[in-house]
Amino acid sequence: MPHHGNEEEHISSANQEGKGNDQEPVIRDNRKVDPVTGQARHPEGGEPVPGAGASDSDGDALAQAEEILNGVEVPAAESVAQGTPSAEAAELKNDLLRLQAEYVNYRKRVERDRAVAGEMAVIGVLNSLLPVLDDVDAARQHGDLADGPFAAIATKLENALKTYGLVRIDETGVEFDPTIHEALIQQPGEDIEVDTVSQVLRSGYKSGERVLRAAQVIVAVPA
Repeated sequence: MPHHGNEEEHISSANQEGKGNDQEPVIRDNRKVDPVTGQARHPEGGEPVPGAGASDSDGDALAQAEEILNGVEVPAAESVAQGTPSAEAAELKNDLLRLQAEYVNYRKRVERDRAVAGEMAVIGVLNSLLPVLDDVDAARQHGDLADGPFAAIATKLENALKTYGLVRIDETGVEFDPTIHEALIQQPGEDIEVDTVSQVLRSGYKSGERVLRAAQVIVAVPA
């Protein structure tokens, strides 16, 4: 393309135009706080605050926190109710009372569960020994435990189980109770007004209020 004027001026202007087109955009960081150091930035030409340094970052952070808090709008009634020491103390007291009540209920529940677990463990042992007691009763009825070391051992076993609350159900002449008696045979009886246990075929057992096994009995009924 033809041109006019000085060749050097033409080349110089072309170079300047090329440089202007290739120049990268400039990004300016206008943040007031340096994200790396945490210190406040000062405008160009401004004088730094005397004594500024690492300790100023705490002051700047506090100032920013105060600015944020001041910018939050809180209703006057709510701020008065929550800001008074008496209201905070009352709320803290209620929290402590609630925690105390929860702890007391938890402790009672743990103690109750522990007692139930202990009772069930004892009942499990007693149930496992009921067949042994049946054999002892059968041997005693046949005269095998009238005397001797085995009779003493059987007596000690029965006394030891009584300490754990084991009670034998073997009374005769009492009114039939379906909760503790199992009627295997019914037969008419003389001078009987209500169903009455006339004979115990197999003893029953209970521990406290819990019936471990009902007694198998013969029941005399009114004629």
